[in-house]
Amino acid sequence: MTDVAEHEHHHGHGHDHEHPHRGRWLRHLLTPHSHDSADKVDSELESSREGLRALWISLAGLGITAALQALIVALSGSVALLGDTVHNVADALTAVPLAIAFWLGRRAATRAYTYGFGRAEDLAGVVIVAVIAGSAVVSGYLAVDRLLNPQPMTHIPWVLAAGLIGFAGNEIVARYRITVGRRIGSAALVADGLHARTDGFTSLAVVLAAAGARLGWSWADPVVGLAITVAIVFVLKDAAREVYHRLMDRVDPQLVDQAERELRTIAGIRDVSGLRLRWIGHHLHAEAGIVVDAHLTLLAAHEIAADAEHQLTHHVPRLTGATVHVDPATHPGDTHHPGLSHHRQDRLTTTP
Repeated sequence: MTDVAEHEHHHGHGHDHEHPHRGRWLRHLLTPHSHDSADKVDSELESSREGLRALWISLAGLGITAALQALIVALSGSVALLGDTVHNVADALTAVPLAIAFWLGRRAATRAYTYGFGRAEDLAGVVIVAVIAGSAVVSGYLAVDRLLNPQPMTHIPWVLAAGLIGFAGNEIVARYRITVGRRIGSAALVADGLHARTDGFTSLAVVLAAAGARLGWSWADPVVGLAITVAIVFVLKDAAREVYHRLMDRVDPQLVDQAERELRTIAGIRDVSGLRLRWIGHHLHAEAGIVVDAHLTLLAAHEIAADAEHQLTHHVPRLTGATVHVDPATHPGDTHHPGLSHHRQDRLTTTP
């Protein structure tokens, strides 16, 4: 019958609708429209602002942590702690590509990038995963080198204190980033939070190594370092899986089930012929095919499609836009129209 793209109406929590005037209903019907209401735009911008705020606050927290560690490095002269401090500073800078991604994601769509720039977050997630992988390689290399070339640890109390500071600072930042990332649906921010957690594990390794050195165990430092490398690999696996799922447009099947249930509850929809969800940044977009009675008027079918888009964006978490395609059903069980375009073209070419 017709493709009814995203229906644009302004509403608040009361879900008020704007209907087209009678004299312009056909133009409204045939014009692609979106669910970019003021509330939805504000929600998208607010989630991006929240992500940026999380990045800058956590970056400040990591900066303070690294500064305290650097002070203790100056007092203790510990080379191991110096390496951990430099590692924390370098890893904190992974917030930069993610901040750029959030900034890009707030830009309006263009004729070239019709879906906007939300997928920049996925690219930032790839960078973060690469940094975590690099951390695992460096950690493993240093641990093996220390195992083959043992060195005594000095100023153990100061090193132990710096390790505790590093662990506490990174764990606080990790929890904050992961919480915000899951709340706004940003896989890249979650991956960055997991990355901060690996840094905390690295700092905790300094604590365990210092405790072992205090007991006279010269092998404690490299062995603990190897154990932490294994832990980083597990965190890397989780972060890489999350980013991979986002790059492959994977969504939670429960969200698909929820969206389909919402469509089936709408009056006038006889069946759901197709449903797709995909992430664009930390927001979802839906493409749905619905089956309605073939004898409905074009305006009536449009109203059902608009209602379908409205219900989806209000009941599926983080879904901000939907494209609804209408299929006519002329007989019970007739839920599609294969070859309809070919039949129409044949009629057009044979009409004198």
